[in-house]
Amino acid sequence: MSTRVTVAGHPIHPMLVTLPIGLWVFSLICDFGYVFTGDERWATTAYFTLGGGIVGALLAALPGLMDLLGIHEARAQRVAKYHMVLNLAIVVVQAASFWIRTEEGLAEVLPRGLSIVAVAALIVSGWLGGHLVHVLGVTQPEHGAGVSAPPPTSEDRLHPRT
Repeated sequence: MSTRVTVAGHPIHPMLVTLPIGLWVFSLICDFGYVFTGDERWATTAYFTLGGGIVGALLAALPGLMDLLGIHEARAQRVAKYHMVLNLAIVVVQAASFWIRTEEGLAEVLPRGLSIVAVAALIVSGWLGGHLVHVLGVTQPEHGAGVSAPPPTSEDRLHPRT
């Protein structure tokens, strides 16, 4: 199975998901920095990285959806749908956390709790995405579809074919 959205043969969705993952994990780290120090700069950084992660997730969702539409094998399609639904739920939870942080007088614990839940769900979603790629071979190029020969193995180097 081959991915539909690529740049120079490399799938775009896996490249883009690093943005929201990194930003959301760092946002959670900043939340703990704020809790432990009380320094408002940690809370401000958590807020902006949380928002950046939401934007990055929405950007990554487009090529992810296009890839999903190109999957025809039933098992891979089912795993991809779970991956997509979980990711959309994570975006909703993170958007709620972001919105709560903008409202005056709302509890400070709730948005941080939502971020913990979202990052935990992100681990599960990442596992599903990895399963799609590494076990089910979703983003592997089609055999012979403009792909060069695989690199030579040590056996090929020792006993070259003539």
